[in-house]
Amino acid sequence: MILEKIAKRTVERVAELKREKSEEQVISEAKALDSDTAFPFEEALRAEGLSFICEVKKASPSKGIIAQDFPYLQIAKDYEAAGAAAISVLTEPYWFQGQDCFLTEIRQDVGIPLLRKDFIVDSYQIYEAKIIGASAILLICTLLDTDTLKRYLEIAQSLGLSALVEAHTEEEVKSALKAGARVIGVNNRNLQTFEVDITTSIRLRKLVPKDFLFVSESGINSPEDVAVLKENKTDAVLIGESLMRSDRKKEQLAFLRGDNQQ
Repeated sequence: MILEKIAKRTVERVAELKREKSEEQVISEAKALDSDTAFPFEEALRAEGLSFICEVKKASPSKGIIAQDFPYLQIAKDYEAAGAAAISVLTEPYWFQGQDCFLTEIRQDVGIPLLRKDFIVDSYQIYEAKIIGASAILLICTLLDTDTLKRYLEIAQSLGLSALVEAHTEEEVKSALKAGARVIGVNNRNLQTFEVDITTSIRLRKLVPKDFLFVSESGINSPEDVAVLKENKTDAVLIGESLMRSDRKKEQLAFLRGDNQQ
């Protein structure tokens, strides 16, 4: 499974990073930064109506290169101008061709919360996320057992970071809740077949109490998809490919919101 390959390579990547900068140093640097106890990522998603998390992504394992031309900073600015609640920035370098510097540079010019989209397999990466300017991290239930999720959530909270905890199955949603997740995302993409079905979010929404934030991820390509998810009490949607393939991102986001149908 591709996720296992990505996780294995990420373990190797973190080991390389630790040789360049020790874990003790990264922890010290992260803890020296201000911890925003307001958790701006969560506040943004609690705004009235359906919130949009727009993704800055050059490539993916299933689609290859998505954006040959990749002015990531301008893309982020366009998302903010279009009314995105938050921006997801890919930092995984091998399959997604992301870089930490993308997020750091975007942080300098964009005021809305930033989600570091990576494959966290080591607490080192949580401290690193704080240093590079993230407001939130992604934790994937398929990669982390409940006890590890709980520990990582506690580290994130201590640093003022939110965590989007991603589940794919009923068992993973239950694990996320047991671990103490406040923001639960359901990925509509089957990680074994890469098939996408937004009814996955619809089916699993009922397992998440209404006072928790619920995010639907992947395969959201039309105003009809957005309307169905909104009707199902979804708090936010994370959209990547549909926006990244558009040359007119502001107009595409307006289209997905259904603005031109009102």
